[in-house]
Amino acid sequence: MIADWINSTFAGFDYAILEFFHSLAENASFILNPIMEFMSIIGDNGYFGFAIAIILMLFPKTRKCGACVFCAIAIGALFTNIAIKNIVARPRPYASDIAAFKEWWTYAGAHLESEFSFPSGHTTAAMASMTALCIAASKKARKWLIAPSILFVVLMGAARNYLVVHYPTDVIAAFIVGGIAALASFFLIKNIWKLLEKHENVKLFAFALSFDVRSIFKRSKKNADTAQENEVS
Repeated sequence: MIADWINSTFAGFDYAILEFFHSLAENASFILNPIMEFMSIIGDNGYFGFAIAIILMLFPKTRKCGACVFCAIAIGALFTNIAIKNIVARPRPYASDIAAFKEWWTYAGAHLESEFSFPSGHTTAAMASMTALCIAASKKARKWLIAPSILFVVLMGAARNYLVVHYPTDVIAAFIVGGIAALASFFLIKNIWKLLEKHENVKLFAFALSFDVRSIFKRSKKNADTAQENEVS
């Protein structure tokens, strides 16, 4: 099995990193537990990335970037949750034969996960969304996004190891898969946008390119002002 090969080949590496995070948990005296759990919650199913994508897609200038982020998370989920996890079928660290992993998992908060371990879905979504956000953003915005994006991805991977719900190799694989998903999304959205712009005379395409959520509020305000003027007159 692929899972057996990964476990045996990277046993020393995985053990050393998880042991480091357990030592960190012990030295922090449970202080880090809620922080790591919070990171895990916002990363579940790519919620944080999807939220960013939806907000960006509400405005014409950032819609392309938002679509890229949204698509990157979706592609990453297809790769990770639909394909790779089920092919590799690697059990979670706490479900392995190594007793220490279960003890460390319990110490960190004993959070059960239902899917297989390899690669980390949370980290894949984080890597895919943040990479897509950085490469699709404008040059001006990109310089402000790179540092917090890297921090978010690293913290997500660290949280999954700290909680002992993933091996370090699961996280590293997720970095790779997420990066590939982001690049695939970037080129896909780039070509879709070319198609939309080429046929912007089509009403649906024009709407997709130009719709601005702010116009709804402006229209509502205008209608309210008109109604108020009519009442006065």
